[in-house]
Parts: sequence; C-alpha cells; structure tokens
Amino acid sequence: MKIYWSFFMVFCMTSSVFCTTTKYFTFEEDAPGTEIGNLSEDLKIDPSEDPETSFKFIQKSNSIVDMRQMDGLLTVGEVIDREKLCQRSPQCLITFDVVAFSKEKFQLIHVEIEVKDINDHSPQFTRNETHLDISEDAPPNSRFPLDVAVDHDVGDNYIQSYHISHNSHFVVEVSTLEDGEKSAELVLIKSLDRETEDFYTIEVTATDGGAPQKSGSTTLYIRVLDFNDNSPTFEHSSLKVELGEDSPIGSRVLKVHAFDPDAGINGEIVYGFVEGSPSEVTRVFQIDLISGEVTLKDNVDYETKKSYELHIQASDLGANSVSSTCRAIVDIIDVNDNAPEISIKPMTSTSDGVAFITEAAAEESFVALISTSDKDSGPNGYVRTSLEGHEHFKLQQAYSDTFMIITTTTLDRESISEYNLTVISEDLGTPPFKTVKHYTIRITDENDNPPLFSKSVYDVSVIENNIPGSYMTTVVARDLDVGKNGKVSYSLVESKAPDGSSISTFVSVDPHSGSLYTLRSFDFETLKDVQFSVKATDKGFPSLSSTTLIQIRVVDDNDNFPYFTYPVLRNNSAEIPIPMNANAGYLALKVTAKDEDSGVNSELHYHILEDEAKLFSVDKHTGEIILKRKLTASGGDILQIYVSVVDGAREPLSSSANIRFIVTDTGVQEDQIVVLLRAKDDETFEFDLWSILVISFAGGCVLLLTAIIILTVSCTIKRRRRSFGRDALYGSTPLSKNNPAGPSIYSGPNGFLRSEGDSMQPCLYEDKSLSFEEKLFLPCKPFEQTFLWQDEKYCLQRSGTTDQLSVKDSGKGDSDFNDSDSDSSGGAQKPGLTTFQPLARGSFCSSSDWKVKPCVIQTRNLHAPPGSSYTLGFSRTPLYNHTHCSSHLWRDGVGGTLNTQRPLQTFRSGTLPSYRAHQMRRAVMEIQEQNEDLQDTLMINAAAEVATTF
Repeated sequence: MKIYWSFFMVFCMTSSVFCTTTKYFTFEEDAPGTEIGNLSEDLKIDPSEDPETSFKFIQKSNSIVDMRQMDGLLTVGEVIDREKLCQRSPQCLITFDVVAFSKEKFQLIHVEIEVKDINDHSPQFTRNETHLDISEDAPPNSRFPLDVAVDHDVGDNYIQSYHISHNSHFVVEVSTLEDGEKSAELVLIKSLDRETEDFYTIEVTATDGGAPQKSGSTTLYIRVLDFNDNSPTFEHSSLKVELGEDSPIGSRVLKVHAFDPDAGINGEIVYGFVEGSPSEVTRVFQIDLISGEVTLKDNVDYETKKSYELHIQASDLGANSVSSTCRAIVDIIDVNDNAPEISIKPMTSTSDGVAFITEAAAEESFVALISTSDKDSGPNGYVRTSLEGHEHFKLQQAYSDTFMIITTTTLDRESISEYNLTVISEDLGTPPFKTVKHYTIRITDENDNPPLFSKSVYDVSVIENNIPGSYMTTVVARDLDVGKNGKVSYSLVESKAPDGSSISTFVSVDPHSGSLYTLRSFDFETLKDVQFSVKATDKGFPSLSSTTLIQIRVVDDNDNFPYFTYPVLRNNSAEIPIPMNANAGYLALKVTAKDEDSGVNSELHYHILEDEAKLFSVDKHTGEIILKRKLTASGGDILQIYVSVVDGAREPLSSSANIRFIVTDTGVQEDQIVVLLRAKDDETFEFDLWSILVISFAGGCVLLLTAIIILTVSCTIKRRRRSFGRDALYGSTPLSKNNPAGPSIYSGPNGFLRSEGDSMQPCLYEDKSLSFEEKLFLPCKPFEQTFLWQDEKYCLQRSGTTDQLSVKDSGKGDSDFNDSDSDSSGGAQKPGLTTFQPLARGSFCSSSDWKVKPCVIQTRNLHAPPGSSYTLGFSRTPLYNHTHCSSHLWRDGVGGTLNTQRPLQTFRSGTLPSYRAHQMRRAVMEIQEQNEDLQDTLMINAAAEVATTF
C-alpha cells in the first residue's frame, strides 16, 4: 500500500523548553512496519551531529505505533481498525508525546496521527425482508419509513443513497439526520387498487460513496388492504423537542395526538413506535398506547448520543386499519455533570503518581505533561488548570488543554529531595466541577558534591618505639550525595617522608573506614614529625575527591640513658686532682651529662651515691662537687666517690661514675673557691607532693585535737554548773572556810552558800512543807557579818546528824519566830523548823565547842498577823567575837519587820522548797547527770578513736 504522510509543526514557546506539534496520517489496515513519518527529518534534527540524540515516548499506552529511538522514525506497529478504534467519529486521531534529546536540550513533541478510513465495510440492513400493509385508499404522498441500513465507514465511504426496484406506485426519498446518518422513506405516488393488484415486492438498496462503491439491500413485501373510510391523522407530522441529559427516568419527553373521525372502534386510536425502530430508541424511550405520551425509560447522556429520532405510528382498532406516522426529533441538552479529568505523563517515571528529574537539569526543564479534558460541551467543557505546591515548578501550555510542568530554577537534591505538587482543574459550568490530583516529583542525585573531611588538619601523637601496625586515628569524610555517588574510599596521597622514602612505607590507610596505621616503629631522636595527605574519593562518574593534612607528632619516650660528658671516663671512672690545702667550699669538680631524650626525660639531676669520707656534696642541678670541709692529712691521698646522673622521667634512667680525687701538693686556684655553701649536704630542700600531704595531715590532726579539747572543757563546765545548781540549798559541797566574796563569813564544812558573784537564785526561799504560821524566808546570797539584836530565846541550833539548825515553834497559832518555850533540847511536842544558818569563825562557840556541839541561838517571840512577811537584813560589819549570840534587832510595829540598828539591805522573797521534794529532785538530776556524762564520754571516746586513726 502506498505510504501517505505529512507533518505539521507548531511552536508553542520560545524558551529553552520547546513544544512542537507534529501531525501525520495513515490509513487503516496498513501493514505493520509501514512508515508514517520521521521526527528527526521533520524537526531538522541531525543525529549524526550528536551521537547522544534520542527520542523516547513519555508514556506509551499501546503498540499501534512504533518509534525508532535513534532518529524518531514512526511506523505502524499493528494493523489498525479504524471502526474499532474510533467507531463512527468523523476524525480518528492517535496522539502521543515524545521527548527528543539533542545537544544537551530536551524538546517536547506532540504527535497526532490521523487514521484515514478506507471503504472496507458494506451497507447492511438489520433485516433481509420487511412486510408492510397499505390500504388501497391511501392518498398519494403517503410516507412509510424504511429500515435504516448500517455502514461502519465514515465520510464518503458511508451510505450516500437508497434505491428501490422499478415500479409505478412508489419512490424512495433520502434524508440526513443531525448525526450524519442517512434515513429513507417510501412515498406513494399513485393510488392503489386492491382489485387490480393486491401485492407488491420491492427491493431496497443502500449504496455508499467509496471507490469502488459497496451496497446492501433488503426486500420489502407490500400487501394492499381493503380500505377503511378514515385513517388516524397526526396534528403534526414532525416534532422536535429538547431533553436535558440530567432528566430522571419517567420524565415526560413529548406527547403526540392523532384524530380519526370514524365512530366506534374504527375511531379508537392506539400509539406505538414504528416496527423496526432502532433498539437504542426502544431502550431509552417508551410510549403510552392510549395517551400517546412518550416518557424516559433510561438515562440519556449527551456525551454518548446527542439526539434521537423517533417514528411514532397511530392506528385505529377497526378492520383494515391504515396507520399514519409522525417523526419526532429529541435533542439532548448538555448539563455540567462531568468533572474535569487530569492525565499526567512524566518524562521519567517508575511508578504511578511519581516523576523523576535529575538535579542537574537546567532552569525551565521539562518534567511532565498534563492533559485535561471535560466530556461536557460549551462552558461546561472549558477547563482552567493551575499548579500549586512549590515555586520551583510552574505550568506552561503546550497545546490545547495540555500543559507542561517545567522547572523555574536549578534544583538541589541535597536541599530538597522531593516535591509534592497539586494539579487543580476546574470547569466553567454552573456550579463548577473541580478535580484535584496530587503529584510527586523526586529529584535524582548527581555527583555534584565532593567528600568533605570533618577536619582540614588532623594532629596525631604517636609515642616512639610503637609496634608496627598499631592504630593511630581515623579520618572521616562525608559525601552529601547518595548511592554510589556518596560512597567514599580513602587513599594516601603519594609523597616523600623526611628520610626521602615513600610515605606509604610509614603509614597505611584503610580504604573503607579511613583508619590510619603505622607501618614502622618511630624513633623520636631521628624523626620528630611526619606530614602527609589523605584523599577521599567518591564512586560517582566523574568521581570527586578532597584531601586532608595529617600531622603526626612523635612523642618522646624515655628510652635513652643519660651519660657523662665531663670528665671523660675510662672504664666508667676518672681521676681528678685536688689540692691538699683545699678548704671547705672548694669546687673540686663540675660534672656534666647529656640525655638524648627531650622534655622532662632529658632533665638531669646529680647525686652522690657513695662517699666514705663524707667530704663532698653535689649540686643536683649544676653537677658542682664541692668540698664540705678542709682536707686533712688523715684523709689519705685518694678520695673516691660514686656519682650518678638521673633523668626526670616517671620511670627514670640513670648512669653512675667512679670519681677518684688525687690529693696533690699544688696550690688552690682562687676561682675554684665557692664562697656560699648550701645548707644541706646533698640536696636543697624542696617542697614536693609528699611534703604537702604530710603537712596537710599534721594540720588536720592539730585541728581534731583542738576540737577534742574544746569538747572536753565544755562538758566539764556543764557538769560543774549542774552540781552548783543541785547543791544550792541542801547541797554538801565543801566550800572554803574563808570565802573571797565574804571574808568574814564562815561557810562551814557543809555550807550551802555560793559566792556572791555566782548567785542567780531569788534572794529568799520559802519552805512550803510548813504550815502557814511556820514560814521562814532565808536569803540565797552569802551571809555577811552583822550585829544582831540579842534575845535569850533567839538561838542557833545545829544538829549533829543532819547538819541543820532547828527552831521550835510553840504551835499556838503564832506567827513565824513567835516561839514561847524554845530551848536547845527541842521537845517532841513542838513542830520543828529545819534550816541552815551560817556561823562566823569564833562568833558563837569556841573551837572546842564546834567539834562537840553546835552553837545555839534562841529566837525571840515575834508577833505578826498571818500572811505577814519578814525581811532579814544583814550588815557587812563583823560579828562580835563572843561565845554567845549577839544581835540588835528591833521590830517594826507596823509591818512586823525585824530591823537592825543600821539601815537594812532588802532582798526579794522566795519560797523555800521542802527537803523531801529536794531529795526527789536531786535523784532525778543525778540520773540526768549520769546520762549526760555517758554521752559526753562516748563523744570523747569517738573523737579519740578518730585521732588515733589519723
């Protein structure tokens, strides 16, 4: 078959991304391999100029058309059946998109291939024969619809005419419907006479316009019936109505009406579709036999069929009824019932909904093709499309309702590796329909990032005498790329070591981990540092790399012994002359030494290991050997010492030498005399760590001992205060007979009075164990010497068993001191008042009487009302040194107060506790004292143990 082809190119834009529409056509039924067109020739792309030129389908949906990748040659892939591909569409197009890559540029090509129809189908009637009854009284020009022939071809190859076999009564008329189909009607041109001819056979033929022409035929059998006076007549022989495609089932479409003037059953009319009506008509519509109302039986769709032609007949129920027909055209009105459709075809994709583009793509690079469509018509089918998601992409119209997604800037996968875009399409209907489709664009990696080391310089320290193969450090380089572009390998940059050998003989690097290892043992004395570079290379194409500097510093190890440089030793000894008249401080020798190590390992100190005569000392820093005292003849002619030199390492190394001083009779040189001698023989005192620790420990012990002493003294003072508080009234603590606070007061062996400075108690105490009349108030302050008013009944009685003074009351209700029969015997009938009373030395009794019995002072009768208080006043003048009591008291008649001849000293009064209560309180205080003593003892012992531990 002859190849027909042509092309048409339309340039959609003038930027770096080109969109070209190329149109070709071919015929159906062409054999596979038939050439359709060549894109490279039509687009003026010469593949020989660029070997990398290629043509690729964006998205290939079928195998109807093949394309050669190298030059874009389009050929038929398989036999094309236009009727199957496009049915009765007037135009049948095969469309697809191609991306052409040439000279580092992408070009989008939209290809449209029109499939031309060939006359490969003949017209065909649905039935081979048809029967028709016509009344003999049918008027001329009566029309009778014929079956419509079917031809799958289009255009000129479709049915162009209908013909009938020759006869004198009928002709055929052809009309074209709105959808382009041809229909035929049989028209009566001459009246019929059943008596002349009652049957006709007519052959109907349909012919197309192809070359050559093809035709199809059917046989029509007409029976002439005896006439019925009147036939039904339609009000309108032709009708045209509109029906919205969204009309529900059961909706009224139209209503026909016919008249028949006959009476009875001859005038009763029934309606129906003409026999042989298309199946799509009887499927979608239905008619009421009596009313003639046509209703919707099934949904209609404007996008499927835009109009329907109905042929309705009306017949009466009489004998030999002759029917009449009415033609009704139903046009379907489009409504906005279809949402826009979005189709995205990426340039490179491995999964639905995802497009890929390299990060090396230039600005305005093509990414994907977006096609939109809407099955509605008019404004309902107009679509507006927009792109949302990121400013790095935009839409650009390619052709018609097709758009391109292109980049607005260069891309960087390391910054953004994936974009989520949204395509929105909205029609212009009322209300509008909107379609939203999400689309993902992933950025593929390019090797645009070299590996980067974490440090530009690595400082590594290696102790000398290391074991070959020992680990030094690890260098790390990161590559922001992914996949093989991000895989890093390490290698040494070839260079020379300080000794001129290759650096690869000193160190090695693990190509995968970047770990550095030594290959030889380093010697600090010969090699102090090494510098070299390590390169990190990725596996991309082309590969990228970077380097870092490694600085190895060899750390000195104490591997060299110090040795003496002066004096020169032979067999590890040297002989040095020394004058016999050398005095103390004489510089006998200055030894010097050297250590090949460095730092503290080379700091040298000198010591004398052995000196039997104890004549020499050495300066540990300078090595000066000095005579400590003057040489004498008894020392001998040879003085031998052993000197050592020690380095300052943590594990020091040392060397020693034998120095023999030969005593000579040469004179002493002046410059060899050392004026200042050191305080110590060998070494100067230096504070070191151990000295600091010892001093700190000693200071801690002193502080702890001080705390123990303070604690002990505090406990002792507390104990004494408790003792004084307990014995203040009835205690038996011995006091000095000559109290400093009151030198003239005798305290007695069991005195209870404290010094005046220690008195913190109230001045008077009241004994509540006595009755109201037997109250006695005594001061707690030291008694002082005074002249008392003497009365023979006022006496002092001292008990030999209780060390107490007794004063007897008459018991007759008198007030205190109002006794009538008081004597020294102390009768048993009288209640007794027991208290203490101080005695001055020699005041009342002689010394012999003191040891035998106490001196007694009798009290005088004092009359005072109950509740009266008595105040005792004491003078600071000494008592008379008599053997009996003497006192000058006078009674105040108003207050009943005893007064001396001198002004009295007044004291506050207090209640004197009972002796029994005192004893109970004393027992409790003793128990508390024992507990506190135990606690103090435990605290002192614990402190002593801590001190012992230190």
